[in-house]
Amino acid sequence: MSEARQPSESELHAYADGRVDPEQKAAIDAWLDAHPDEAERIETYRRFGEGLRQLYDPVLEEPVPSRLTRSAGARRRWVSAAMAATWLAIGIAVGVAAGWQLHEWRGSQPVAMDTPAAMARRAAMAHITYSPEVRHPVEVGADQEQHLVTWLSKRLGTKVRAPRLDEAGMTLVGGRLLPGESGPVAHFMYQTPAGRRITLYVRAEPRGHRETAFRYSRENNVGVFYWIDRDCGYALASADLSKDELLRIATLIYKQLES
Repeated sequence: MSEARQPSESELHAYADGRVDPEQKAAIDAWLDAHPDEAERIETYRRFGEGLRQLYDPVLEEPVPSRLTRSAGARRRWVSAAMAATWLAIGIAVGVAAGWQLHEWRGSQPVAMDTPAAMARRAAMAHITYSPEVRHPVEVGADQEQHLVTWLSKRLGTKVRAPRLDEAGMTLVGGRLLPGESGPVAHFMYQTPAGRRITLYVRAEPRGHRETAFRYSRENNVGVFYWIDRDCGYALASADLSKDELLRIATLIYKQLES
C-alpha cells in the first residue's frame, strides 16, 4: 500500500487491533502522521479495544460450571464456544461503540435493561476509553454547560443535571452522549487541577424501577460506585481516586440530585 493512498476503514480497524503486517503498519503510520485527527480517532479505538480486553479477558480464565463438565469432550467444546462468543462480543462492542456515537439513536424494539452491575461495567469501560483523552475528552465542553445539559436531557428523555463538585475539588470538563444497552447515555467528566479525573455515567431507567442503595464494584483498576434513584441510574467511575474518595463524591452527587 503506497503512502499516498488513504487506508480503508477496515484497514484502520485492523491497524488499531494490531493485525497488519510491518509494511502496512509503516504506510498507515505515515498517513496518520499527516492526519492527526484521524490518528487520534484510531488511538481512541485502540484504547477502547484494550479496555474491553482488560474487562472481559478474565472471563476466559473463569472455571467452567460443573454442570457443563459432564465429559472432557463436552468441556472442551464449551470452552471453545465461550472463547468464540467472548471475542465476538468484544468485536461487536468495539464496532458499535466506535461507529454509533455520532449518529442519532434509532431504537426499533424494546431492549432489556442492563442490570445495575452491568451498568457499572459499562461505566468503567467508558471511563477507560475517554479519561486518558487530552485533546478531545468530551463532545461538549463545560463552557457550554447549559447546552450540554439540555441536549442530554432531550436525548435521554428525562431531566439530567451536571452536579457541582467544587466542594470535592473537581470541576466539570464537559460531557458526551454514549450508546447504552437500551438507549442513549449521558457521560460527564470532571477533574482536579492536578488532572485526576472522574466520570459520571447516567442512563434513564424504566418507570417503576426499584431504587437501589450505593454499591461498589472494581473493574480492574477502575473503581465504580453505582445506584438507581427515581428515573435515572448513575455510575461514578475513577482510576485515580481511592474508594473512600469516590464514595464521598458519590454521596455529594446524590445529595445534590435529591435537592
